[in-house]
Amino acid sequence: MGEVGLIIDAGNKKIKYLKSMRSVYTFIPSPGHVYPDHPESPERMEILEKKLSTFAAEALDASPATHEQVVAVHHPKMIGAIEQACKAGPGIIDYAPTYVTGSSYKDALLAAGGVLGCTKAVMNGDARNAFAIVRPPGHHAEPSRAMGFCIFNNIAIGACAALANGLERVMIVDFDAHHGNGTQAIFLDDPRVTFISLHQWGIYPGSGWIDDIPHDRQRIINVPLDGRAGDTTYRRVIQEIVKPAAKKFNPQLMLISAGFDSHWSDPITTLGLSTAGFFSISKLLVELAEEHCNGRIIFVLEGGYDPVNVANGSSAVFFALTGKSSAPDVQDTCPYNDPDHSKRIDEVLSWHGMTAG
Repeated sequence: MGEVGLIIDAGNKKIKYLKSMRSVYTFIPSPGHVYPDHPESPERMEILEKKLSTFAAEALDASPATHEQVVAVHHPKMIGAIEQACKAGPGIIDYAPTYVTGSSYKDALLAAGGVLGCTKAVMNGDARNAFAIVRPPGHHAEPSRAMGFCIFNNIAIGACAALANGLERVMIVDFDAHHGNGTQAIFLDDPRVTFISLHQWGIYPGSGWIDDIPHDRQRIINVPLDGRAGDTTYRRVIQEIVKPAAKKFNPQLMLISAGFDSHWSDPITTLGLSTAGFFSISKLLVELAEEHCNGRIIFVLEGGYDPVNVANGSSAVFFALTGKSSAPDVQDTCPYNDPDHSKRIDEVLSWHGMTAG
């Protein structure tokens, strides 16, 4: 597994990390979690699945999350209600619309388990970094509510497991096109977690404005972006907002909600990232993890509703995780102008009393 590396003193616990250079992933396509004509379907992963063997990363087996692991994030009554709805399914349980089928409860537990498996591998030093490619997604799921195509909040379950095993500071960065309202709600009053969401303003779920969370500035940071915000804007946000936030918080682990619906051709959003853009921001995030937490970073799949974009965006993440110097050779430059977000970036920095990195 490698020689003993960094030792973190987390309270009274000494946590050893090994200098493993492995990148690992879990792949949970949940074929039984499917609803007619719904954009969040197993087809999202079909092209990516054929490419997985080409990446310099090793597959991990996943086990379902336990009730104890899920209840650390979600109310027991909500968990029970989801289980019962799945037994009665298929059906719609949220206006997004969020659906369940007969297998969705088990599928959601396994998706959360895929994130937990990656978290455990990185925490134990068996892997340097990881990518949990799972569905159903999770970042909209709130403590007492499944919503926005999400059943359980996978990334929050992973973060809580890391905190329960000795970490004191976890940073979550969400670049899905939609605001990560569920993750924000779960960690609203938890000083151990910094949450930063980059999202398109004015679309579902309608939350995530700059001043939404006045009581905890510099820890809960929302960066609402205008339509067509693209590669240049996203790179600036990572460098000018995420980087100084990471410097102040000094995380021991980074978790990334990776939504490829931020691509310019996604069928349900209107942002402007390209495959090269996904590589650029993923590489910057990997470099931040190298700087602050010995490289420990886990990407978790959220949205993305064009299978080509999911495959290309995931390739970009794998390229960043495995140290490639350039993006995948994909010709998908955004045909739209990237709006100047200088004023918006300044507004965010001013609200949080921060200086650009």
